[in-house]
Amino acid sequence: MNHAIKLQILEKIEAYDRIMLFRHIRPDGDCVGATRGLREILRQTWPGKTVLLVDPNPPASFAFLGTDDAPVPEADYADALGIVLDTASTDRIANPNYAHCRELIKLDHHIPLTPYGDIAWVEEERASCCEMVVDFWQTFRDRLKISPHAAACLYTGMVTDTGRFRYHEVNGETMRCAAALLDVGVDTDNLFAQLYLESYDVLRFKAHVLGRIQVTEHGVAHLFIDRATQAQFGLSLEQASACVSYMDGIRGCICWIAFIENGDAEGSVRVRLRSRFAPVNSVAEHYRGGGHAFACGATVYGQDEIDALLAEADALVRDYKATHDGWL
Repeated sequence: MNHAIKLQILEKIEAYDRIMLFRHIRPDGDCVGATRGLREILRQTWPGKTVLLVDPNPPASFAFLGTDDAPVPEADYADALGIVLDTASTDRIANPNYAHCRELIKLDHHIPLTPYGDIAWVEEERASCCEMVVDFWQTFRDRLKISPHAAACLYTGMVTDTGRFRYHEVNGETMRCAAALLDVGVDTDNLFAQLYLESYDVLRFKAHVLGRIQVTEHGVAHLFIDRATQAQFGLSLEQASACVSYMDGIRGCICWIAFIENGDAEGSVRVRLRSRFAPVNSVAEHYRGGGHAFACGATVYGQDEIDALLAEADALVRDYKATHDGWL
């Protein structure tokens, strides 16, 4: 699939001595896994190249996958090839120095909003960006080297972005890519412990919020987590945002939304939207966001926008239920 564009990317990588990797702001497991996994593959294959991953606000989560690189002078980007992973639009790229790279490659699985990059490899039907990196390695496995550490990074991204291989986009190719990583060597006992063991504070937080879930008239489950609650339970923004998964098993609710107060001067609220059966990305796109059809994000300001987004999501669910059978 897309062999020609993958070959273009490989040839560009071979042509550059310095390669800079980029990711989106507030990176999730797929984004961290894809960037650190690809960095390891490139370093293993070409030890003489400089391959760097610099994030102005490196994620505290996923520390078991290693660390990012120290900042470098802006001038170091000028002669570099930039590769942006898992990022639909340039306004979401965490490190603004991507703009100084000589050439830019986009590798992504989100629904494209604003085209960018000298080469863009986008497969929105893929279950994760890590799956695309694995496919790239497998396509050129006679030329690319992979290590167990790279495999662990990529497997982590696949596991987290697919809800442990449960989501709509998962198919046979997803599982074949996962199997290839397991063949390289992934300590799944350690990996799943790192991902899913929870602290006592997180368990207390879960107990706290479960009693505060609300449901709209037609079946949109939703939660609002303010900064005071995050501070009360000692949670990072990412940990608080994970509460969206607490609502994914409510029968009759085919859409669930978490509103997480960011605590910035603008009063912005992070929105995580999830659904079964009914695509919700159109709602996210009306509120400064986007992503996948069934998993996306947005940003709202103030109670009026929260109410408007919920009303739009409720209308979407109402219309879907009125015209479809088989939803649970």
